[in-house]
Amino acid sequence: MRPRGLGELVGQAHLLAPGSPLRRLSEGGGGPAGPSSAILWGPPGTGKTTLAHVVSGSTGGRFVELSAVTAGVKDVRRVMEESRRLRDRQETRTVLFLDEIHRFTRAQQDALLPGVENRWVVLIAATTENPSFSVVAPLLSRSLLLTLRPLEPGDLGRLLDRAVAEPRGLGGTVALDGEARDHLVRLAGGDARKALTALEAAAGAALSEASLPGAATGDGAHAGQDRRTAPPTVSPGHVERAVDRAAVRYDRSGDQHYDVVSALIKSMRGSDADAALHYLARMLEAGEDPRFVARRIMICASEDVGLADPTALTTAVAAAQAVQLVGMPEARIILSQAVLHLALAPKSNACCTAVDEAIADVRAGAAGPVPPHLRDSHYAGAAALGHGKGYHYSHDDPAGVVPQQYPPDDLVGRDYYRPTSHGLERELSGRVSRLRALLRSGRTGTPRAR
Repeated sequence: MRPRGLGELVGQAHLLAPGSPLRRLSEGGGGPAGPSSAILWGPPGTGKTTLAHVVSGSTGGRFVELSAVTAGVKDVRRVMEESRRLRDRQETRTVLFLDEIHRFTRAQQDALLPGVENRWVVLIAATTENPSFSVVAPLLSRSLLLTLRPLEPGDLGRLLDRAVAEPRGLGGTVALDGEARDHLVRLAGGDARKALTALEAAAGAALSEASLPGAATGDGAHAGQDRRTAPPTVSPGHVERAVDRAAVRYDRSGDQHYDVVSALIKSMRGSDADAALHYLARMLEAGEDPRFVARRIMICASEDVGLADPTALTTAVAAAQAVQLVGMPEARIILSQAVLHLALAPKSNACCTAVDEAIADVRAGAAGPVPPHLRDSHYAGAAALGHGKGYHYSHDDPAGVVPQQYPPDDLVGRDYYRPTSHGLERELSGRVSRLRALLRSGRTGTPRAR
């Protein structure tokens, strides 16, 4: 089922726009001297090898494939020498596809430089590691860097449908149940190869079951259908048996998506670490985007923990960044740490209620003029308007705090932030009271009733 050209490629729309480097490369363009070398960076099963074959077909030359797992400097130099001879004698261009280039040492990568520099070969190198750290700079500077992304669910669904129907796939020997299709998409996690492997195994299970003596038509088939005309249907049960993994009932865009993530947030807010881990596992097993989970954890860190444990937000943000760098399956550990931190942390929603009350006042029209002493005084004419006059610089005071008015007149005395007695806010509560008393001593303005 490997695509035979760009027209059959699913996903990577960001690389396939007209005139893009990848399209010009696959169409044999790239410059006066012919196609440029390229480094394809992306997760497994996103089309790196496929693109190498497409580029090879467009150049009309020979295609050589090496794996950095088994090849060494000797193999690379042999290919370079053969490519140089073919170019000089027959004007034949060689496309060298080098899989897992990140496994090559610096010396092995340096052996590629003469062939790439002199265009003896068009190097198409694939890697799942960040090329900035895994590929030597001279080679990186001589190549296009193309980043491939995990396939979207819609792309994987089209790929599965094509594999079921086309003669070079399953050729219509089975039908694919809608729930089974969704389960295969979730299992794949953006990996086309993984999706096709699981489909093949599930189809084998369905065909084996249908061939048993006295077997009914495939799971999900309508009663009364003739097995000779109706192919067996691949059901969620076949997928579960084939890959030994239960199908989690979870709709990424429907009620279950929102219900489960709501349960995760409320479990962390309610300090039930075990329940929170259950809902985290449920989402990840169903194929939920771990970046979505990380975003919800960040929100919870401020909304439900806040200053009761300020390190909760630090953990949540670090987790979100790490998830993007690491990806699944290791990202599950990072998300688990963040979920446990938030579930076990002291809770406070004071940050949330404080800003919401301030916004409510602004929307109600309580947004009087900025006191003159706080206004910008750095432009010509500001002094004549009285801007900055009477302002006291806080750092001039030994305590670092000077009594003066900060809010507009109609908000003097308005308290938004009310610390709880939980965690660090227990200590902040006394400090907030002392600061308010000091700042408001001798301050002008009319206190506004809450």
